[in-house]
Amino acid sequence: MDVLLAGNALAVHDIESALYGTSLGVSLETGAPVEGGHRHHMRAINTIRRAGGIRPAVESGLLTSGVMYECVRRGVPFVLAGSIRDDGPLPDTIMDLVEAQDRYADALADVGLAVVLSTMLHGIGVGNMLPSWVKVVCVDINPSVVTKLVDRGSAQTLGLVTDTGLFVHQLADKLS
Repeated sequence: MDVLLAGNALAVHDIESALYGTSLGVSLETGAPVEGGHRHHMRAINTIRRAGGIRPAVESGLLTSGVMYECVRRGVPFVLAGSIRDDGPLPDTIMDLVEAQDRYADALADVGLAVVLSTMLHGIGVGNMLPSWVKVVCVDINPSVVTKLVDRGSAQTLGLVTDTGLFVHQLADKLS
């Protein structure tokens, strides 16, 4: 992987999974709600905020697994673009949308495959920014996200409708 582009949600779900083993308070092992787990999402955000960001959380040993951990550990750049409705957001999230779009465009310059996780607006935006020969994998809980990418003419898009936290967890298991 050369670069990771996503919204705030991917990083937050990934970090919640790494810190608590849940996605929005649901156990990734059993699929059942965890008592008090509804707080895990905001706790994950606040934990990373206190650490000063994702990189400092990894460097201090606070964050020891997950996609964001591996990006930092392996030197894979990431761009997290925010939206007005983001929880938190994480300190690494770019909330200036013009700046975020510019950073996305720079990151997409030489990419051959784009993986878009858990974001409708960012996913469609990335799809619109890519030439037709670049393959796109879109993972979202909302089927209309996948449909919108394909409907806009992105025949190169492969869509998977599922919870991103569960997807990332199972992908990590398969890759390890």
